[in-house]
Amino acid sequence: MHHTLARAPRTVVAAGIMAACAIVPTAQLSAAAPQLTASVTRTVAAGGCDVLAPGASATAEAAVRAACSQLGVWYSWGGGHGPQPGATYGQVDPTDPASNHDPERRGFDCSGLVRYAYAQATGQDILAGTANSQYHSSRVTARFGAGQGTGPLLPGDLLAWGGANSIHHIAVYLGAGKMVEARQSGTHVMVSDVRLGGDYNGAVRIGGSPAPNGTFSTWGTDVWTHTEPSTTSARVNKFAGPTRVKVGCQKHAQVVEAEGYRNDAWSYLPDYQAWITNIYIQGPAWLDGVPTCP
Repeated sequence: MHHTLARAPRTVVAAGIMAACAIVPTAQLSAAAPQLTASVTRTVAAGGCDVLAPGASATAEAAVRAACSQLGVWYSWGGGHGPQPGATYGQVDPTDPASNHDPERRGFDCSGLVRYAYAQATGQDILAGTANSQYHSSRVTARFGAGQGTGPLLPGDLLAWGGANSIHHIAVYLGAGKMVEARQSGTHVMVSDVRLGGDYNGAVRIGGSPAPNGTFSTWGTDVWTHTEPSTTSARVNKFAGPTRVKVGCQKHAQVVEAEGYRNDAWSYLPDYQAWITNIYIQGPAWLDGVPTCP
């Protein structure tokens, strides 16, 4: 059983993958804004788009600066999802008349910009895919709920909007309540105030290296493991925050509803001799590459 979706994702095939960056319902932005020149872009970047708080990793800081280097580039629906990271011509979003000129605009959609930023920072194409797949990437090392606001966030963290498994927009946090995003058709890559209302879902932190094979990260706070794959069995240990764990195998057992998810998959943690619901393990509902328990 997979996670229950809070709302249906709005996706179509774009540039060979599923692109999903929805319009953010805010004040109307002019579709006639001129393309910024390279010199103007550099001036804007120097004045407002940069690492605006301490504490981020060198990789995250590099991702911020790579995203900021694209200020003034067109938003283009499906843009940024070519064979290699980087701006590409987009396509028409059938639900958005403002996208009619996107096939003529070389640029990024929201996930295309995030893909480019982390490819530049790591030298690897680690976040190819949709906003939803980026939010659930195996490269995620920490996860923050919507209720936590921006307090625990660091520059380079990815802010996301949408349902539990239907993220439709994603942006790069700068610090100081600011983010850089490819927002919607008719606009350019821009710096915005973080929007914590509406369907803001939370944020994730990206690491430069994937977890070792069979190793995953938990998320959430004060998460208990159990002697059996059931919440009614005895508790074994508590993870106070995100923790790297080795998963031995997984099985279908008790259905659990928590954090907006519903799932019947449980994982066995051999180092703890205990079980944990897959809801609290970063990744898909049924973990990739993990065998089924006998």
